[in-house]
Parts: sequence; structure tokens; C-alpha cells
Amino acid sequence: MIRGEMFSSGYGFVVDYLAEILRALRSHDYSDRYKGKFTLSEEISTRDRDGINKTFSGLMKVLFPHGVATDDEIEEVLRAAMEGRKRVKDQLLRIDSTYPSVRFSYRAPSGEERSVRTLEEDEYPHAYHRKVVHTDDMIPAEAGQAELQMGVPPNDLPSPAATPPKAVVVQDEPSLKEQHLVFQENQKGVSFDKLFGPYLAGAARITVTDPYLRLFHQQRNLMELLESITKVVQPGDEVAVHVLTVEDEFNGDKQGENFQRMADACATVGIKFSWEYDRTGTKHDRDITTDHGWKIVLSRGLDVFQRCELNDAFSFTARLQQQRPCKEFNVTFVRVA
Repeated sequence: MIRGEMFSSGYGFVVDYLAEILRALRSHDYSDRYKGKFTLSEEISTRDRDGINKTFSGLMKVLFPHGVATDDEIEEVLRAAMEGRKRVKDQLLRIDSTYPSVRFSYRAPSGEERSVRTLEEDEYPHAYHRKVVHTDDMIPAEAGQAELQMGVPPNDLPSPAATPPKAVVVQDEPSLKEQHLVFQENQKGVSFDKLFGPYLAGAARITVTDPYLRLFHQQRNLMELLESITKVVQPGDEVAVHVLTVEDEFNGDKQGENFQRMADACATVGIKFSWEYDRTGTKHDRDITTDHGWKIVLSRGLDVFQRCELNDAFSFTARLQQQRPCKEFNVTFVRVA
């Protein structure tokens, strides 16, 4: 039924007229609008290119029917189209292992190659990229070694004829290396323990530079970083954590009070906490630097999680960082010594 609240108070398209516009646009092809600016990887097959081009053309006609868009807008539409096709290809790879793996990437006008990844690929990398080795394809010595890796005692190894083949999941151990990580909007599975912990282990002094540690939730993020540091401090050792930030213009007293409460709490867990305010008015960079040779450059500082109700004791998002959706951000790990 048509009710009064359904009527518009401004201008708009009559539904059948809008449908006629969309029908007329079907005869137009917008798939070439990115080709003068961006180039798809040569690894992408003709069938995948057709899927990308059709999705790109459809999105362009809906979002930019006049055919005019900036390079950034075109790139955003192209990435969405490539991500959609990548999801199809990734599912095909799981169904049929004979499909060759494809690296979905494109080249920007600057010549830089940019890859396209899915959100779940970044959230669950070990499950997404796991390598499965079937023990029936191994020689006996290799099969026995695989069982040992799974924690089965040698005397308990079953005979090959007694049990069906098992799959062994082989996962790469994380290593400390210079790298640049990019996280997507609303991605889960991110925690300070996994992200920073390995790079902070063994440091005797850690300096946190972040001019935006003024509001309560920002200081809570700092407290959660300190919690991560306690997990990598060896019993009996002490680590000094120094914070360089900017004093809040309106709530400086409360800000200092919170820092002092952190210092009091840290004194009981082997952390010597200190802070100072930058008075130059020029600080903008955000990073974590250790005395054993690592600098972690933070695009958003420690404020990487979406806002959530942190006072709810029965919410996993309040208690576990990896359950919180994060904001879009990136982290760069650089060896400085």
C-alpha cells in the first residue's frame, strides 16, 4: 500500500523512468575506462579478465553513468571488481586443485604493482593459505616424520593399510623481518600481542611516540600495549617504557593522572613507565622504537580498533582485541640497527 511517508518532498526519478535509464545503459560498455591508467597483471587469464571487466563496467554505469571519474574513483571500482573475481577464483582453487593459482594485481600509472586481497584472507591467513600434504604421497620415513610433527609417539604409529590417509597442515612460523602490513576496514583477528609482541620481546627500553594519547580510549589502547609488553618480559627482567605525547589542552590534569596510574600499575609487573609532553607543537609521527634495533611506524598510532562498549564485562569485543573490528590502517617494521 502507498502511504504518506513514501512520498518524496524533493526531486527524484519515477521508478519506471529510472528502470528505462538502466535498461538503456546496458548497451553501453564502460569496461575500457581504466585501461589507459591501470594495467591488469599478465597472470590473470582471459576468463578472469572478462569477469573483472563486466563487473567494472556495471559498477561504473551505476556509480558514474556520465562516464567521468577521477583516477582514485576508478581505482576503487577496479579493486572492487578484482576482489569479486578473486573470490570466485579462490573457491575454484579449493574445489579443484588442478586450477593454477593466480596473483590478482594491477599496475598503477606510477608503475607500482598493487595486489588485491580479500578481507577473510587477511583475517585468517593460516586457514586461507594452508598447505595440505597427504601422507599417502610420502615415502614411509616422511610419513612417520609427519606423524611425529602431529605429536603421535613412534610406537603408536598405525600401519598404512590400517587407516585412511591423513592430511598434515604445514604452516610457516612467523619470523622477524622488515615488512609493511596493510589492514582493511572492519578486519578482525588483529591484536597487539600478535602484531607487536615478537618485535618487542627482548627489548630493555621501548619508546612510544604518539601525540594522540589524550582521550580515555586512546590511553586505554596504551594500557593494552603495556599488557602485551608484560607477556614478553622474562621473569626477573625489567623493561623501561617511555611515552612521548602531547598534553591535552582542556583535560591535561586528568591525562596526567591516568599516566600516573599506569606507572603505578607497571611498577608491580617489571615495567618502568615514564612519559613526557612534547612542547614544540611539531610532533605528528607515531611509532614504537626499541633499543634492540626495531622501529614500528604506525599510520594511526595505537587507535586502530572501531569504537565498542568497553565497560560490558560479558562482551568478547571488550575483552579480546582479536574480536574487535579494526579501522583501516598500516604498519611498517623497519630495522634501524
